[in-house]
Amino acid sequence: MDISRPDIKRKKLRQQLIFGVCGVLALCGVGFVVSRLKPASPEVDRATIWTDTVKRGPLLRQVRGPGSLVPREDKIRLIPAETEATVVRIRVLPGAKVQPDTLLMDLVDPTVQQELLDAQLQLKGAEADLTNTRAKLQSDLMTQKAAAATVGADHHQAQLQAQTDKSLFDLGVISGLTYSASKGKADELTTRNNLEGERLTLNEKAIATQMAVQQTKVDQAKALLGLKQKQLDALSVRAGISGTLVDLPLQVGEHVAPGTTLAKVVQTDQLKASLKIAETQARDIQIGQPAEIDTHNGVIDGKVTRIDPAVVAGTVTVDVELAGALPQGARPDLSVDGTIDLDRMADVVFVGRPAFGNENSTINLFKLAADGKTAVRVPVKVGRASVNSIQVLEGLQAGDMVILSDMSRWDSTDKIRLE
Repeated sequence: MDISRPDIKRKKLRQQLIFGVCGVLALCGVGFVVSRLKPASPEVDRATIWTDTVKRGPLLRQVRGPGSLVPREDKIRLIPAETEATVVRIRVLPGAKVQPDTLLMDLVDPTVQQELLDAQLQLKGAEADLTNTRAKLQSDLMTQKAAAATVGADHHQAQLQAQTDKSLFDLGVISGLTYSASKGKADELTTRNNLEGERLTLNEKAIATQMAVQQTKVDQAKALLGLKQKQLDALSVRAGISGTLVDLPLQVGEHVAPGTTLAKVVQTDQLKASLKIAETQARDIQIGQPAEIDTHNGVIDGKVTRIDPAVVAGTVTVDVELAGALPQGARPDLSVDGTIDLDRMADVVFVGRPAFGNENSTINLFKLAADGKTAVRVPVKVGRASVNSIQVLEGLQAGDMVILSDMSRWDSTDKIRLE
């Protein structure tokens, strides 16, 4: 028969309670230790990052921007319409090489021929008037000269008679009344002779004035005829310069008004680069700074010749004059990349330009440890920047290696492991 042992039951219950309390305390201890542990540093594949070593030495500051090749202003010829006309024939299409006398298109304007004929008749009439005026004025002048010659002869005769009468009067041969009469006549003819001389001078001046007026009318008629002839010649549109026809916006049958652009001819061997530089980088650009233009088929040296004062869509237009020969295939509107040299800093600490971070600011970079297996985030104060480099003011020393790649996904950690 079974004998009840309550003391054994209590002993087992006590042991189970002790074991449970110990288990709970152990779990609490493990949880406390785990909570005090720092999270493990994330791992980053070294093959996916871009690193660079901090250097000390000269730093060439540059800015870069995209752009295109455009014709120089003095190498572009826009051909305008001289008169109202209609396009009747197109002889050359855009892209063709042209010479100064190359005929591009034919226009027609019926009124120009009639106006040219009228101008020719006006010139003939003006020339005839000039001839008639010259003949009439010369005839009048000859009449005036004849009258002056008669007065001059009478004056001379009166002078001789007065001198003779004076001699006779002094000898007592003639009376004083006779001498006075001859002397008075000589004085009268002296006055008339002087007046005739002045009148002849005035007539000669008047003739020159009237001839100048008629000559001006002839010159005006010649200028009008030249204008009408030019307008007639302009109906045969020619290139005017050697180059490439880049634009011909008209079609056969189209009517054009005076001043309408008929064609655009460009000398394609005389191009310049028009670059678009970010406004934040354009403040240090100066006229005359050296530049390099990459046409993707060769690099051409150049220099800055113009900086647009206006900002458009966050960029500043900078024109670069090309010094070297254009590579094969260079043409207007060809996309290029330009690099402009700003200045050279003699002795600075610098590093490759990181993916993010502006000049004259403080940025965070991961600096590699000596073993190259870990990297720690450090604040770095940077100064002036170039295309591929940036000046280091504080936070790094020459020889340090830093990560320049985009590390924004690790903003929440200060240390990473490289694998």
